[in-house]
Amino acid sequence: MPELSPETAAAPKPDLVPVRRALLSVSDKTGLVELGKVLVGYDVELVSTGGTAKALRDAGLPVKDISEITQFPEMMDGRVKTLHPMVHGGLLAVRDNPEHAAAMAEHEIGAIDLVIVNLYPFEATVAKGADRDTVIENIDIGGPSMLRSAAKNHTYVTIVTDPADYEGLLVELEATKGATSLGFRKLMAAKAYAATAAYDGAISRWFAEVDQGQKFPSQVTMTRVLAGSLRYGENPHQDAALYLPRGGHASGLPQAEQVQGKELSYNNYNDANAALELAAEFRGQKPAVVIVKHANPCGVAQADTLLDAWTGALECDDVSAFGGIVAVNQPLDGPTAEAICRIFTEVVVAPGADEEARAFFAKKKNLRLLLTDGLPDPRRAGQTVIPIAGGILVQDRDNGAIGFDDLKVVTKRAPTDRELADCLFAWTVARHVKSNAIVYARDGVTAGIGAGQMNRRDSSRIAAMKAAEAAEKFGWTQSRAVGSAVASDAFFPFADGLLAAAEAGATAVIQPGGSIRDDEVIAAADEAGLAMVFTGMRHFRH
Repeated sequence: MPELSPETAAAPKPDLVPVRRALLSVSDKTGLVELGKVLVGYDVELVSTGGTAKALRDAGLPVKDISEITQFPEMMDGRVKTLHPMVHGGLLAVRDNPEHAAAMAEHEIGAIDLVIVNLYPFEATVAKGADRDTVIENIDIGGPSMLRSAAKNHTYVTIVTDPADYEGLLVELEATKGATSLGFRKLMAAKAYAATAAYDGAISRWFAEVDQGQKFPSQVTMTRVLAGSLRYGENPHQDAALYLPRGGHASGLPQAEQVQGKELSYNNYNDANAALELAAEFRGQKPAVVIVKHANPCGVAQADTLLDAWTGALECDDVSAFGGIVAVNQPLDGPTAEAICRIFTEVVVAPGADEEARAFFAKKKNLRLLLTDGLPDPRRAGQTVIPIAGGILVQDRDNGAIGFDDLKVVTKRAPTDRELADCLFAWTVARHVKSNAIVYARDGVTAGIGAGQMNRRDSSRIAAMKAAEAAEKFGWTQSRAVGSAVASDAFFPFADGLLAAAEAGATAVIQPGGSIRDDEVIAAADEAGLAMVFTGMRHFRH
């Protein structure tokens, strides 16, 4: 790194720098003319390029073409126009450095005090499915170069990259009578470098992942945009914020309309997302209701009406449902909303709600009602990221799926059609339950859910216990686990977990298979008269 000259090192850093000349070169022309008019009002000389200069000139504003400054024409379809010493000298000169000042005087380089630049729409071009040549042409070269030069020299130069910051610039100019403060220039420089980092990250990811087909490139830049701070994190002593990915992504809770209720907390987002992802498994199907507590389903049901589905889901574990999160796969109606309001519910997520439903929820002012634009695709591609000490773990989303044709009957008795349907329903729920996961289900309703235990036998017993408690509480003649199908997210390493399910009354089992003791487990299932199918696919969820 070159050392600063004694004159430069000793020079005081100016606070207010008058804006006398501005360079404008933007792809997004939002607010451009309005900004130009204000700058001209402060007697700022406008220098511009191509389409930006035309837009300013068409608005009747005086503007110099960049070629008048460089004494060199724009060429090569605009690829070369600002990469010139007359531009970058005016941006990078340390104005209190006598040597820099002498070089500017000798070469007649004029200082540039303000740069308004935003970059070619690379990500938007990719999102439109443009061909490779068009994508390449939308890689900006001159824009990032000017942006970086101005940001580096923020002691003297103001850089603005986002039209959303024009208002802040105008406030700054008004407060200082046509100048900018060092604090503002620092803030804009930080935003400028964040913009170039994100831009280069998008380009590098496109080259690696799309152009070269690399799933795990040697270097990865993950860019996120701050959506807002949250009240606190998982616990009150932890700070938290919500960030959104740049570029294409699934629509979910951050894009939902919050109709009412308090601000969402970190835990609200986490739990509501778990509920939404499971509800999405039933999109396009008959009414389904999901109740989640601490990111685990505690009741899931499908029925002919949303109200019946709510009742079935609630009866699985109404104790855990208190203070829980509810997600549904269809727009909410009044009777279902009224029923939900009978217990304390933190968040309700739905792809719509009628006026009657909204009216019932309005009586519960603290309840957060989130209306989404449809449901996310549960089979969508993508990756998940988990930080660990010293690194991050990256993996594909668990978007694997099975259907009836993928099931392999491994017992002497094949499951009935009803048992097969219950197996697949229980399997769908189990993939969203923390491991070790066991789910009992019958007739499209969960009977008992065992989550997050250190061994599968205990998960089986906990799920059976919940089913028995529900039967006692609601006065049923027997537990809903009797005659149910039981799903296990991973293979049974021993027969004990399976036998616990048989003791609870399950008659059919769905599990991945693949244990070295599969033969013992199958033999135990045959002896108990169970029908069992293997999926060949595991769904651990840690």
